[in-house]
Amino acid sequence: MTFSARQTKFRCMRLYHPSAFDFTTTVPSYWEASAQPLGRTTRSLEGSQSADVAVIGGGYAGLHAALQLTKAHGLKVCVLEAGDIGWGASGRNGGFCCPGSTKLSYRQLISRFGLEETRRFHTAQREAVNFVGDFLHSNNIDADRSGEGELQLAHRPSRVEELKVEQQFTRETFGVDSTFYTREELAERGNDCAVFYGALQSDVTFGLHPLKYVRGLARTAIDCGVMVFPNSEVTGWNSEAGHHTLKTGKGQITAKTVLVATNGYTDETLPAAVGGRLLPMLTRIIVTRPISDNELKAQGWLRADPSYDTRNLLHYFRLLPGNRFMFGGRGGTDASPEGMKRIVKTLRVDFEDTFPRLSHVETEYSWGGLVCMTSSRTPFAGPIDGMDNVWGAFGWHGNGVAMASYAANRLADVIAGSKQHNDALPAVLRTLPGRFVLPFLRVQYLRAAYVGYGAADKWR
Repeated sequence: MTFSARQTKFRCMRLYHPSAFDFTTTVPSYWEASAQPLGRTTRSLEGSQSADVAVIGGGYAGLHAALQLTKAHGLKVCVLEAGDIGWGASGRNGGFCCPGSTKLSYRQLISRFGLEETRRFHTAQREAVNFVGDFLHSNNIDADRSGEGELQLAHRPSRVEELKVEQQFTRETFGVDSTFYTREELAERGNDCAVFYGALQSDVTFGLHPLKYVRGLARTAIDCGVMVFPNSEVTGWNSEAGHHTLKTGKGQITAKTVLVATNGYTDETLPAAVGGRLLPMLTRIIVTRPISDNELKAQGWLRADPSYDTRNLLHYFRLLPGNRFMFGGRGGTDASPEGMKRIVKTLRVDFEDTFPRLSHVETEYSWGGLVCMTSSRTPFAGPIDGMDNVWGAFGWHGNGVAMASYAANRLADVIAGSKQHNDALPAVLRTLPGRFVLPFLRVQYLRAAYVGYGAADKWR
């Protein structure tokens, strides 16, 4: 069977402006400017190759799966990445190694999956953060780890009580405690900001340099024997006689098993079975020049803990090593160069509104990218229905640093046959998302949702 853009009913390969998928460009991020090169010889795929497993996507999920399949199971694995290693979300995100990866509340998860499986998922999220920390340490990857715990900040007075209710619920349901801070206590500890009314701090989360992490992961995988081919976008997919042949611009690779790990940059025609299940969403980030100690003291924000607010269209931010301020946010549907400039301009206004005593501090870097939601609002790591030996790992909902790494590592054991799927991962991750109703209207759905979210964030 052959999959191609011409044969699939999902005829629009990408939901956003083509510039968002220009794999030949270098992302103008602070991460790119401050990370060492990969340091390993790699080249695009040329000619015909074969492997036991072909992985599409060279980010956290794809590389961790490939590494585990090679190191633990002795399989021959090839990774195909459309751009340079770290070109996608794994190299341009905010660097929050934290729980997350779903847009459903724990109460909603309990209603859908039951208490036991939700507890498994809660535990998996914490294990995922520790998994990344242990991986960095054991492989001597210096990814600029900073901050301890994650600060969720109430952007409206009404959200203070919601945080307290959430704190009690988490303690009673999962046996995990957190710390609540009043506005005054926040100021005393070095998180002074007039627009926040209280906060809840978790005990697990840390910040990192995402591009240093993914390049360190790639080096580890290459040194272990994984074949990594950057600048090798998959443009065709044939399935015949129990094998899959993936075609790129200059070559092709044939494998019995394929893992699709492309998240928000997934080409929905390759394979068509994924089409209509994903909703890429724009996020954007600015990073300031280095800020002096006196400037930080004037603002009263002195801590490096990863932080975010309670908005639906949330802001996320943290102090980086060297006292640069990173500030990011969701929203917008125009990924053209002009549209991204407008989005970044709005983000700068949000930064100045949030930290007015830093309004004179210039922005030195700005960029954007795609996170990935699913129709079920939950992540997925499992077999793709209707395809033989084809697996997927995607839908991290803007929190994939930890969970994409962890879930793909455990999924690799399932692919290799050493573990059962239901033993390796909780049900929240095992359920393939359905298709959106009228999937060609997904961006329109998103625009409508943004209007409602914006109103709710302003008034509630």
